[in-house]
Amino acid sequence: MDIGVFIPIGNNGWLISTASPQYMPTFELNKQIVQKAERYGLDFALSMIKLRGFGGKSEFWDHNLESFTLMAGLAAVTTRIQLYASVAVLTIPPAIVARMASTIDSISGGRFGINIVSGWAKDEYEQMGLWPGEKYFGIRYDYSTEYVTVLRDLWEKGSSDFKGTYFQMTDCKLSPQPKADMKIVCAGQSPRGMEFGATYCNYNFTLGKGVNTPTAHAPLNEAMGQAAAKTGRDVGNYVLMMVIADETDEAAMAKWRHYNEGADMGALAWMSGQANSDPNAPEGGTAKAISAPEGAINFNMGTLVGSYASVARMLDECATVVATKGIMLTFDDFLIGLEQFGQRIQPLMKTRQEKLKAVA
Repeated sequence: MDIGVFIPIGNNGWLISTASPQYMPTFELNKQIVQKAERYGLDFALSMIKLRGFGGKSEFWDHNLESFTLMAGLAAVTTRIQLYASVAVLTIPPAIVARMASTIDSISGGRFGINIVSGWAKDEYEQMGLWPGEKYFGIRYDYSTEYVTVLRDLWEKGSSDFKGTYFQMTDCKLSPQPKADMKIVCAGQSPRGMEFGATYCNYNFTLGKGVNTPTAHAPLNEAMGQAAAKTGRDVGNYVLMMVIADETDEAAMAKWRHYNEGADMGALAWMSGQANSDPNAPEGGTAKAISAPEGAINFNMGTLVGSYASVARMLDECATVVATKGIMLTFDDFLIGLEQFGQRIQPLMKTRQEKLKAVA
């Protein structure tokens, strides 16, 4: 089973709380995180793209780095780990992204891929005059489909004459082309999002669910597996989980309660407003999922809270869910969390023993 890390490109990571660790995003911080991840044998690191924060007392995600330039820098200071940058498709033309990706492919020696973000928070794009209007909610995956088609044309053939509804290429060129097969990932949770992932992507990220319920995402995995079966493609399911660990279950749960007591209600309200601005959003979609009230301080992603042994056991349980090919981790404190994972949790995981032998 692959293990990756969702690196903190925005301030404070993934806890919307004034009581959780507070820190700014920097290249140095993310470099230390990804180098630790590589040293402990993690398989990939992914950075999001966020263009407007949630505000509140914690100024949640009001401070963000840019994904492609960050991953280019990280490509130059790592040697093995796979790297993914995220593109908000409304912000950069696909022909430019294809060239940016080819450049980072060269820097990394073939360790680069792209996460496609179709966009659900309209304020991010409205502030720049890039929001196409409410109609975009209904066509965003059609737009992303054409976007990926142009990317694949350029990467695989070095040219594109694609003519679609949203993009028209006329002998558009790309050289040099990437030397490695360029992987594309997405995070579709709705039926339409999963259909897009099953048709055009190599991996789809699924939100874990609940606190200490490591198999609760099974229905989402099954739905993604069914979507992939229709396309006849082997599309990996990666599950997003937060780890909050300590020496004992009690100590870890005390931290989790403390973080929840400091919930930043102002930032949570902004997030909920953005997530609910699409009147046609399906209940299973990303926007609806992250705005649900239960566990909202961490975007309602799955959360594993406990001792090192308990977390290792729950991660192994997560791996038993059908169609799970990997887990992408976040932590309350990333530097400490990665040390805990590498030294105290991973050695106890049955599903990582072969990987540990390979990096020994």
